[in-house]
Amino acid sequence: MENKEITYSLKRSGRSRRLRIAVYFDSRVVVTAPLSLSQNMIERFVADKQAWIVRRLLQFAKRPRHLLEFAGTYRDHREDAFRLAQSKVAEWNTIYGFSFNVIHIRNQKTRWGSCSRKGNLNFNYKIKFLPPRFTDYLIVHELCHLKEFNHSKKFWDMVAIALPDYKNLRAEFRQVV
Repeated sequence: MENKEITYSLKRSGRSRRLRIAVYFDSRVVVTAPLSLSQNMIERFVADKQAWIVRRLLQFAKRPRHLLEFAGTYRDHREDAFRLAQSKVAEWNTIYGFSFNVIHIRNQKTRWGSCSRKGNLNFNYKIKFLPPRFTDYLIVHELCHLKEFNHSKKFWDMVAIALPDYKNLRAEFRQVV
């Protein structure tokens, strides 16, 4: 697949300080560039990263997509996703006893969850469509970020308290989504 022309969308951003490439599961390639960067430099950058882009596209092509396809919209599923996240956070937090602020359900394109420094737990509404073991993994992962805002050994040790098999869960999750 060498010398294959890469089709990409270009996003120019005044906030961007460097060039970035994102490859998505649906085969979209998005390049984000600072406003001042020339088109020639962007094209050279994409050409230099061609092998990496092709590898990522091939990885995504091999993944099953059954979990990513569902009926309805964010509005249709937001409330159910919120109730699910709320009950799962309550269930898993009995182990940790962490304080948190609020739970938000978002319509994110690339993230399944996040935790803010203010103690807000954010989850993608698509958690509603995941098998329970993956929902549990996501909830525990974000709960542990309330105490550790990184992926250090200390963080993973905390995840292992609730999910001793987290390494296998994480690998399986990455293969499916």
